[in-house]
Amino acid sequence: MPRTVSSLTATILGTPRVGPNRELKRAIEGYWAGRIDKARLESVAADVRTQTWNQLSAAGLDSIPVNTFSYYDQVLDTAVLLGAVPARYDVVPDELDRYFAAARGTAAIAPLEMTKWFDTNYHYIVPEIGPATQFALNPAKVLGEVEEAQKLGTAARPVIIGPITFLALSKAVDGAEPPIGRLDELIAVYATLLATLANHGAEWVQIDEPILATDVLDNAADLARHTYGVLGDLSYRPAIFVATYFGELTDALPALAATPVEAIGVDLVAGSASAIAATPELADKTVVAGIVDGRNIWRTDLQSALGTLASLRGSVGRLAVSTSCSTLHVPYTLDAEPDIDAVLRSWLAFGFEKVTEVVALAKGLTHGREAIAGEVAASNAAVASRKADLRLHNSDVRERLASIMASGHSRGPAAERRKSQDARLNLPALPTTTIGSYPQTVEIRKARAALVAREIDKVEYTNRMKAEVESVIRLQEQLGLDVLVHGEPERNDMVQYFAEQLDGFFATANGWVQSYGTRCVRPPILYGDVARTKPMTVDWATYAQSLTDKPVKGMLTGPVTILAWSFVRDDQPLADSANQVALAIRDETVDLEAAGIAIIQVDEPALRELLPLRRKDKNAYLDWAVSAFRLSTSGVADSTQIHTHLCYSEFGEVIGAIADLDADVTSVEAARSHMEIVGDLTAAGFANSIGPGVYDIHSPRVPETSEIVEGLRAALSAVGPDRLWVNPDCGLKTRKTDEVEAALRNMVEAAKQVRANA
Repeated sequence: MPRTVSSLTATILGTPRVGPNRELKRAIEGYWAGRIDKARLESVAADVRTQTWNQLSAAGLDSIPVNTFSYYDQVLDTAVLLGAVPARYDVVPDELDRYFAAARGTAAIAPLEMTKWFDTNYHYIVPEIGPATQFALNPAKVLGEVEEAQKLGTAARPVIIGPITFLALSKAVDGAEPPIGRLDELIAVYATLLATLANHGAEWVQIDEPILATDVLDNAADLARHTYGVLGDLSYRPAIFVATYFGELTDALPALAATPVEAIGVDLVAGSASAIAATPELADKTVVAGIVDGRNIWRTDLQSALGTLASLRGSVGRLAVSTSCSTLHVPYTLDAEPDIDAVLRSWLAFGFEKVTEVVALAKGLTHGREAIAGEVAASNAAVASRKADLRLHNSDVRERLASIMASGHSRGPAAERRKSQDARLNLPALPTTTIGSYPQTVEIRKARAALVAREIDKVEYTNRMKAEVESVIRLQEQLGLDVLVHGEPERNDMVQYFAEQLDGFFATANGWVQSYGTRCVRPPILYGDVARTKPMTVDWATYAQSLTDKPVKGMLTGPVTILAWSFVRDDQPLADSANQVALAIRDETVDLEAAGIAIIQVDEPALRELLPLRRKDKNAYLDWAVSAFRLSTSGVADSTQIHTHLCYSEFGEVIGAIADLDADVTSVEAARSHMEIVGDLTAAGFANSIGPGVYDIHSPRVPETSEIVEGLRAALSAVGPDRLWVNPDCGLKTRKTDEVEAALRNMVEAAKQVRANA
């Protein structure tokens, strides 16, 4: 390796990549639709990268992460880097189109599975590792970005997902053993990669190993010691920075510190600083202290952070300042939010503001607090302002919540509820339905934009949305669905819609964050105590119900998901915030029932997402998460049917909690995982009704009727026809209308065929 390398003092672990105005999202979707060619897409991508690197350099970072750009997902990028994309995609001749085929499928080929990235709302593409997988280095992307950055004069540090994390997050297929067993093969590939990067002038390489902050691998410390012992001993390589994040390292920290790597990153937001002082092997390492929160949007308490950093200086060889993780998880900048009130703005830091905090802390660490006296004073004022703000302490909400919690919040026995619901609804076996949303058409988006621009008034907007609701109801009747939805045309997002109507939230105008691929969301900011001042969905649900004799579901988002997909206040336990949201949702269910709505769906797709990464913390989380859901659904009569929906997570660790939610009907993602969840739930004692998703809505492909029939028959082997519902994997918001019509027509026909023989 090079004899000397530049020091790390101020950096971040990664960056967003959709563009500050979602330029990349629009370009990719334009490419998919054939509106632009590959050259134009690549030009937009290059502009996004250049703008990002130049901004970080100008802000004062002395090491800039590169290869954090992606056209879809960094884990899929790593699969390409390592030659681990399944051969079935080889039929697509173009390399970029082959990449997108693996991500989202084609009309003929199903995509790879997708699930949540640790406990975040980001989704990654799950690599498949089978007996036929032969790892082979394909470094074109990372080398191209390193060269591109170097030409700009950027202090480029390539970022690669580490071999332990990559294999631990991969899925064994075709009878293969767990992928982690192939670690030594992959270490050899990484050794070649490191030499290649050194040949291309990389001084540092960042290897991300967030899996080491979890309990996914029982022998994580041994694997870390082995992997980075081998890679660290290489005679020719860049300096290695092993980045970890999302939690405490425990025994993996001394294991890493005992290897020859030059730098180790620790998350001091999700973890603590105490372990650093207890690890003497760090005395000759650079410790990259992730003390600025990369996942939430609250301003860093600079005075407190400086104190923490100062306490670490005597325990490490060198100390650098960083974000706790990539800023992929937060919006670009507060500058895009002109309508935040000045007080709330003073409490916040988005992506670029976090960069300035990192630079300020590094300066204060090097030159003393006096060098950043102004920044510390502003930080202290914001901390004091937030503590004193009355919006964070609503006594009416807190007293009412305490009363309900003390008196209990549960419904009658499930079997008795089923009897009263069957009598009220009179549905056939294997009833068909959809999850909630229907395509957000161009007309819907134009109407929403016109309302924001004040080109139309609220009355005209409502009339246009009612026309969309009627169109969706008529479509569902025509297709023959049994339980209908109103399609949610009036909703911009399933969380933001409610946040805009609840006290204690602020909904951003441009706070876009990537969820997966080109899917971006604007997580609202939960900054204070939550209160519902008026009904939020009743008018839409009752209007839809007035158009049909078939039951229409009332559609709500559950408390855990609202928290998971928001930036949540960090000054009180999550459980307290969840219960406040649950109280608001409970009031909405009561009003929907009073308006004659017989089925109410309270979606909790993020139940698994918030599960802590360490086993010791999981039961406490599941206890309050289940309690919050049951609080939100316990105000209605037994004859009102409660549905919930969960999607795109590894459900194994929350199987028991899914049953404990005690929803009358639970719909779950099952198509990409081939109905595995149905048998798992049954084995765990789940006795209520279940709607396993029979086709994947995140892919443009339309499933054949025979394919859906096969899936339903597989589900029937674990669940009787009296408990099985038929539905897609998730909402249909992102799909095109023609795709939806064709897929639902096949779904209804499949249900009829299976029902006739059940």
